Amino acid sequence: MSTLRMLLVHARRFSYSVVKPAVEEPEPLEDGGKTLMLENVLVVFASIERGDDESIISSAVNEVINVFNQVKASSILLYPYAHLSPDLAPPFEAVKILNVFYTALKNTGLQVYKAPFGWYKSFTLECYGHPLSELSKTIKKSETVVKRMIEKKFYIMTPDGSLHDPSSFDYTNYPELKILVDKEVFGKELTGGENRVNEYCRKFGFEWEPMSDHGHMRYGPHAAAIMEAVMRYSWMVAQSLGIPVFKVMGSNMFNLKEKPVYEHAVLFGDRLYEVQLDEDRFVLRYAACHQQFAMLRDWVISYKDLPFGVFEVADSYRLEQRGELALCFRLRKFYMPDLHILTRNIGEAIDVSMRVQAKIHEEAEKAGRSYVALYNITDEFLEKYRDKLVEFVKREKYPVLLAVIPSGIYYWVLNVEYHIIDNLKRPREIATFQIDVGNGRRFNIAYVDEKGEKHHPVIIHTALLGGVERYIYMVLDTGALIEASGQTPYIPTWMSPVQVRIIPVSKEYNEYAFKIAGEILSHGFRVDVDDRDETLGKKIRDAGKEWIPYIIVVGEREVNTGTINVRVRRSNDQRVMKLEEFIKLLEEEVKGYPRVEMTLPVSVASRPLFSYKQ
Repeated sequence: MSTLRMLLVHARRFSYSVVKPAVEEPEPLEDGGKTLMLENVLVVFASIERGDDESIISSAVNEVINVFNQVKASSILLYPYAHLSPDLAPPFEAVKILNVFYTALKNTGLQVYKAPFGWYKSFTLECYGHPLSELSKTIKKSETVVKRMIEKKFYIMTPDGSLHDPSSFDYTNYPELKILVDKEVFGKELTGGENRVNEYCRKFGFEWEPMSDHGHMRYGPHAAAIMEAVMRYSWMVAQSLGIPVFKVMGSNMFNLKEKPVYEHAVLFGDRLYEVQLDEDRFVLRYAACHQQFAMLRDWVISYKDLPFGVFEVADSYRLEQRGELALCFRLRKFYMPDLHILTRNIGEAIDVSMRVQAKIHEEAEKAGRSYVALYNITDEFLEKYRDKLVEFVKREKYPVLLAVIPSGIYYWVLNVEYHIIDNLKRPREIATFQIDVGNGRRFNIAYVDEKGEKHHPVIIHTALLGGVERYIYMVLDTGALIEASGQTPYIPTWMSPVQVRIIPVSKEYNEYAFKIAGEILSHGFRVDVDDRDETLGKKIRDAGKEWIPYIIVVGEREVNTGTINVRVRRSNDQRVMKLEEFIKLLEEEVKGYPRVEMTLPVSVASRPLFSYKQ
């Protein structure tokens, strides 16, 4: 629990002289503010702790005035003193609260002075020595956390632009929207049941790491291949928007003493991972924002460069509640393919966002899914850009849920969440985009216009695929829906950890099997050979458990005819073809997707048994 700590000294004489700055941006010195000498003064040494806010000032003022009246001092000196606490607030936050404290003391009508914040100072103190001349006071912030309740007004907007009351809207043709509305508007509990995706995650080696904080995952060889494929694909999708995009890499830890970092963290909320190092406190990033914005403020940007994007697959950290954690979906450490697009103004941001919107839907359709959308908007955006909002919704081709909030609370004016309805009939947010009008100024990112004048860009935040693990959740959830319909579940070939398995009918055909595997590998596909001393039936069943898209069985007939016998998981077909024909089939199927290297030895017999469920 945060506190304001004070040491109150009734001094016969007290004087100080400013020596040199103690922080990067000390409080400016007023004329004559370098030295001060006072007599019969109550010196209030005060330190502001992390988490303190203006709510503690009233109690602090009462304590000071009470002591002032008892000791009959002539004046009060508020003296910033960091040495009273090991858990200090960032300097810019501390000086803000101290100034509020100073103003509140002055408003009592007493003679009040304040020593400048952020300077090393020498001082001389002569204490009276009576029983009340040295007092330590601690003002505690209330343990009752009062969360700011943001008033939201909910509407259903249909593609014709009309608004409807969610409680009376006809959802007959929109069952997915009703599920989202029940959760977001009416707080209806999600349905329970066994989620098949959990089993699929474990099948492919997505597991909780038991030796870490719960919510952190580990990725076995199959999972690593899937993760790498999605990460690389997210970069390809970002590049396909038709604007210049720069790929960067950066740190995941940022100092809360930095004003823009602190302000952005406060807006994010209470799910922050924090790390204490010496006297500094750092926040682990919850997306790529901090790093990309820190870079962009150092770039020399012209209006001619805009729009352009900056991209990173960022390891991100959010301290989710333990009961809300869900394998492959809600994690405390995850990977976010974060794209930030800089635009000249909100008009250009809206135009580019429509391109982003189309790409988000395109990628969902490729994965066999469709989204239902929640549009969080400010009341000012609704008033000024209603025609553009209607255009967004027309492009959704489906009604959306609007949540309208007061302007000026968040850094964004439009924040769109795209949800699937999963196999347990629950809304699950996957992709998103936001129009940010605040962080350009907060991080001092600027571009120069035609007249040579500086402006802060409007920034689009987007995860076109969603978080890497959430995109994988969507793909696996699609498999669960396929299985529930009575069909064989599968994942796309480009994501499959092993795309082709070659099974020789006996050991004498191993050499031929590895020859074929070598040719397929040379074209960039993930292929292995099941050269174990097992029956053909068991080998085929094991390949099926791993959801391998193509199984090639080779024996005497295949060697003699120069053909391969291919079993296709998705269609349950069995085909005989030439190897060249099969490679051409693979090339066509994964066109436009990344080629990721094998994460396993080609020989199945050379592998240790996996610990995860097959």
